[in-house]
Amino acid sequence: MKIFHTKEELTKYLFSTNIKGNLALVPTMGALHDGHKSLVERAKDENTVVVVSIFVNPTQFDNQDDLKKYPKTLDADLDLLHGISDDILVFAPSIDEIYDHNVKPKTYDFEGLDKVMEGAFREDHFNGVGTIVELLFLLVRPDRAYFGEKDFQQLQIIKKLVKKLELPVKVVGCPIVREPHGLALSSRNKRLTKTQHEKASFIYQTLNTAKSKFGTKSANDVKVWVEEQFEKNPHFKLEYFEITDAETLTPIQKKKQNLKYRAFIAVYAGKIRLIDNVAL
Repeated sequence: MKIFHTKEELTKYLFSTNIKGNLALVPTMGALHDGHKSLVERAKDENTVVVVSIFVNPTQFDNQDDLKKYPKTLDADLDLLHGISDDILVFAPSIDEIYDHNVKPKTYDFEGLDKVMEGAFREDHFNGVGTIVELLFLLVRPDRAYFGEKDFQQLQIIKKLVKKLELPVKVVGCPIVREPHGLALSSRNKRLTKTQHEKASFIYQTLNTAKSKFGTKSANDVKVWVEEQFEKNPHFKLEYFEITDAETLTPIQKKKQNLKYRAFIAVYAGKIRLIDNVAL
């Protein structure tokens, strides 16, 4: 397994290697878990060469305390990747290497995809995401890039980025990986207390019941029901619950035939923010 810490090292290696087949990129912020593992394994199955980036991107954090507390576990991350394959290329740069002492996001027009849900509660978050993803795409020049559907809004925004910038990369969305009791795997889960972790199955259970109710109830009725469930639960604070068109992320006004919908949720367990979503 080769590890690169500078853009020059990585690009020199990629250009000097005669890659026969597809090149894949799996962008991560480290603190890797089985969800990331599933992305890397799929990338390995479908491509000849896989680059995994490990970089905690400061421009997508609106909360600096959250940035400081984000787990940094490079040695454990490398062990996990080593267990998948010795052929993986790892790009683990510093902040200065990426931003050259100018830590500012670019500004993008995502045509409204960034104005709802996460974008409404996290200022400039998706400009930060777009900035690092564009940089990585131009640096690595992958044929395919793999992202988890837990961050479904982010996935749709990255697809929009690729389309608007006319980048020759296929964005591949991969299913959410969950813990046995249903909690979506996330690097933030490591910060939960034992009690919070045990109780967190409530989030997925509520989403699944909302999905069932959506078959016979209006979107507004389902939303009110979800809000009531969290008002009665002392362990979690609901930030938002939305049902949207799966493609445009526009909040639903009235159900229409032949449209795909998705339910999104953001919840606080103490100071730990958790997100999840399900297809309806």
